[in-house]
Parts: sequence; structure tokens; C-alpha cells
Amino acid sequence: MRIPDLIKTKVPEGLKNLYGFDISPNALIINLTRKEFEGDYTVVTFPFAKQARKSPGDVAEALGEYLIANTEEFVSYNVIKGFLNLSVGTSYWPDFLKRVLENDSFGYHDDNGRKALVEFSSPNTNKPLHLGHIRNILLGWSTSKILKAAGYDVVKTQIINDRGIAICKSMLAWQEFGAGATPESTGTKSDHFVGHWYVQFEKHFKAEYGEWQGSDAAKKVLAEKDVKEENVESFWSKYKNEYFNTHSGLGAKAKQMLLDWEAGKEETRNLWKKMNQWVYDGFEVTYKNLGVEFDSLYYESNTYLLGKDIIEDGLSKDIFYKKDDNSVWIDLEKDKLDHKLVLRSDGTSVYMTQDIGTARKRYEDTGADTMIYVVADEQNHHFKVLFKILERMGEPYAKSCHHLSYGMVNLPHGRMKSREGTVVDADDLMADVIGVATKNSEEVGTVLDLPKEDQEKIFEQIGLAALKFFIIKVNPKKSMIFNPEESVDMQGQTGPYVQNAGVRCRGILRKLGEYDGNEALKLETVHDAEKETLRLIHSYPEIIADAAKDLDPSHVANYCYSLAKSYHKFFNSGLSVIRAESEAAKAFRGDLTQATLQILESGMDLLGIEIPERM
Repeated sequence: MRIPDLIKTKVPEGLKNLYGFDISPNALIINLTRKEFEGDYTVVTFPFAKQARKSPGDVAEALGEYLIANTEEFVSYNVIKGFLNLSVGTSYWPDFLKRVLENDSFGYHDDNGRKALVEFSSPNTNKPLHLGHIRNILLGWSTSKILKAAGYDVVKTQIINDRGIAICKSMLAWQEFGAGATPESTGTKSDHFVGHWYVQFEKHFKAEYGEWQGSDAAKKVLAEKDVKEENVESFWSKYKNEYFNTHSGLGAKAKQMLLDWEAGKEETRNLWKKMNQWVYDGFEVTYKNLGVEFDSLYYESNTYLLGKDIIEDGLSKDIFYKKDDNSVWIDLEKDKLDHKLVLRSDGTSVYMTQDIGTARKRYEDTGADTMIYVVADEQNHHFKVLFKILERMGEPYAKSCHHLSYGMVNLPHGRMKSREGTVVDADDLMADVIGVATKNSEEVGTVLDLPKEDQEKIFEQIGLAALKFFIIKVNPKKSMIFNPEESVDMQGQTGPYVQNAGVRCRGILRKLGEYDGNEALKLETVHDAEKETLRLIHSYPEIIADAAKDLDPSHVANYCYSLAKSYHKFFNSGLSVIRAESEAAKAFRGDLTQATLQILESGMDLLGIEIPERM
């Protein structure tokens, strides 16, 4: 039995025997003992002092004596102000390592009988995936893997936003200015090709807008709005959307294209299919390079009408109400969310309508117990409203919906803007980081004896680890700046640093060769440097459970860093593996090294990161 499980069994038993009351094992607070105190595991006794009618210190002393008398694993204890610090005997650790090495899935939890649907990426088809999508994809992918490790049956999905005015802008720009060019004829990755025309629309639209500002129609607008001369420039910067809707020739064509699409006009639909396919093909390459795949796909072109019937049904049940203009709303004031539009006055859907319908359809398709939406924090309010509406409607999954909200990610030079073409494409970013990793590795020269193909694979593994780890290690709720140079630092809190610990383990094990693992059972002493790594390996199941509960992959990333750092510290402590002071110590440290490698590989895999054979 693992130590946390033993504590959860024996402490409630002890409290019952000593003081006559029951507690839930889940009520226990168990931590690794702080480095400045003696011990391995700490139990907080303050919550039980009132029921025991004793001071926390007295409860801790009594529990300590009980555990020493009734377990083989604990050999001593001490009490610091109500904190019970327990020391694990040496004989426990060799046996524990054997159990880890016999279980390739150590840390993973048994099937819990629940299904989780995770929606992530969900891009628009008017532009390629970019740095913002990278954070979304990495969070969604690693959350999916962590939930699976925590015992869930997981469905990975995305909704592709493949319709709307933004898509029509790309289509119109290519139609007006593309002169029949294709991704093949220009040698351009297909999603980048479509994104180019989205930027081109904005370029031509700005030029048109600037020229129009000198027209009589523009002067009439300024007069009607009574805009003073010194405020003209500021006014035009805010009038842009109004101009698009009321005066712009390009705007009129784009809006007409959207109407033609909705009417099913064959020419428009064929153009839409062709350009969207270019984007899908490009997305697939990017996903493959990131090591990501989906179990199902939903398309906005198929889902944007969903939800209307649900709204009509809700009207009959007084969940929603209709205004005089026939628009449909829901009153969420008592939930401090105000009133929310769910159907326009002309009966057309809004995004909320679609999301209500899509949520129900996904539940019908998958039977998911919980649905997790990985979406930037700009949509926090939207999801609060969505989940509250689903709850009001009595949807069985409503209270198990979660918004994995994350902050924006930028580069050191500032924020990116898609329409202005200042976005860093995901493909270019991956190439840049792999390039930095390649340059650094070639300067070190440790793999230059390998075939070129093997070198390139290692450089790619290092570069992608740098990118993924740097982003995932940050708590999702925090905004962040991604710095490619910092991400590949071999001495910092980075993916390559963790990879290097795994590579070091492999190198030691190669030099160690075969050894008699049973000798480890004769070990007489576990040193502090060994124990730190042991306790971290021991805590891996709790790390997975916490990361799944919090929907926060940074728990796993930071754990992997701590484990790597601990093993590096052990390596530099003077405790040799190969030239150990005894056969027992050699076997034990060999097992410790194997277990460290196993857990590093497992933990990094949950982040979508590989550990190379060499670096």
C-alpha cells in the first residue's frame, strides 16, 4: 500500500480508537514534509482537535504513537505545533520501486466509469492556426490525456467555425484579387494561402475606406454627426464598422456573399468548399506536427441552426420571454448575469442559440458526463451565461460543464492581430523553435556523430518540447509571454531541461548494464538526496488526480521539472550509481534511476512531449 493510502486508512482508524469519532479519509490533509523538518509525510491535525477535545499537538502525539505501534512502514515521528511528521522506514522504499517498475502505468487511475468531452482548438477557416491556437491546443490535448490517466473515458473534439462574414472576406478577396492563384501555383501551405487573402481583404478595405473619407458622402456623415475638425481622425477610427455595413463596396459584396451562401447559391457554395478544404488540409499538417488528433469534428455550417427548437420549447415553459419586437431573451438578473438575447427579432440564431443546441447534440452523440470547453478568457461571461441557461433548462449535464479559461499568449514584441497580418503562424513558430534548438545542439555537438535523419528527429523533439513545456507550465488562467530563446534554455525551467534528466538516466543505465535487482532489498540506508526523488515519484498519482480535478496541466509540467531537478541534484550529490558503495546501493540506485526515467517519460507524455535517446 502506498503511504498516502496507508495514512488515509490508519489515521481515521486511530481517531476512532483514540477518541471515538469517525472522519472521512478525504478530510485528511497530507503533505510532503517540508525540507527543514525531519520526516517524509505530514498530517495536519488541527481539524480534529475540537472533536477530540484536545490540543492539535496532543492529537498529533497520540496519532504518532498509534501509527508507530500499528504499522510497519513508519519508524518514527515528531510533532511541530499540531503538524504530525512521519518518517518512512528504509525497507519500504526498495519494495516500492519494484512495484513502480512492474507497472508501466504507475500513477494512472482505474476507470471511474465517467466520460469527459473536451473541446479545443476550434479554429476559423479564414486563417491558419497561430500562437493563440497553440496554447489552446496544448491545453486541450494535455487535459484530455490527463483526464484519461485519471480514469475518464475521453472524447476529443472541436467545432470548426467554417461560416460567417470573416470567411466571406477571404473568399471575396481571392475572387477579386487572386487571379486564379492556388496553394500549388504559389508554393504556399494551403491554410496560409487562405489567411493571406483575409489579410488582403483588410488591406484593400483600408485603402477603400481611406479614399472614401475624402468623398461627399463622408463629408455628409461628418456634418450629420457634427464632428469638429480636430476630432475627425478619431471619429473615422471608430466609424470603420459602420462604414463597412453602410457605405463600403467591399463590405456590400462580402455581405451579399454571406446571403448567397445562406441561400445555398451553387457558385458561392463551391467556392466556399474549395477554400475551406485548402484550410482543412493545412490544419491537418499542423495538427500532425504537433502530435494532436481528434475523435470527432463539428462544423458551424451544420450547427448554426441548432438550438432554435430548444428555445421555442423553453418559451412554452417560461424559461425564456419574448419582447415586443419578437426577439427572445432570458432573464438572469438573479444570477447577476443580466438579460441575454437567445433569438433575434427576425428569428435568426445568435452564438448562444448555437451553443445551446450543440451542447445537447454532443450529449446525445456521446453521453458525456462532463463537457469541457477550452476557450480564452475573453469568453468568460459567455460561458457563465451558457451554463446557467443549460441549468435553467434542466439539461442533465449542465452542472458538469466547465470552461477551461486561459489567458492570452503573446511574443516579447507585443500583441498579435490577424487582420493586420502580425500574427505568428503556428507552423512558423514551431519551425523557429526547432531552429533555435538545432543551432544550440549543433554548437554543443553531442549528437553530430549520428546520421543526419536521427539528428533532425532529436532537434525536432527538443524544439517541440521547448515550445510545449514553456506554454503548459504556466497556470492557464495567467496571461503569458512566449520567448523562444528562453524556452530552450538547458538550465532553466524548460522542456529541454526535463528531457536532459531523462537522457541522463538513460546514459547511466547504459553504463550500469545488468544488475541484480534483488540486492536492493538488502539496503540499509536511504540518503536525503535519494529520498527527495523517491517522495516525488511516490506522489505521481496525486499529481495526476489534482491536475484532472483542477483541469490544469501545469501541475504535471511543474512536477516533471521538480522530479528532473531532484534527480540532477541526486546525480551531483556524490552518490554514485555505477560505483556505489555496495551491491545493495547500486541495485537500489539503478532502480531509482529506472523509475525516474519511467515517470519522466510518463509525465512528459501527458504533455505531448517525447524524451529523445540522446541530446
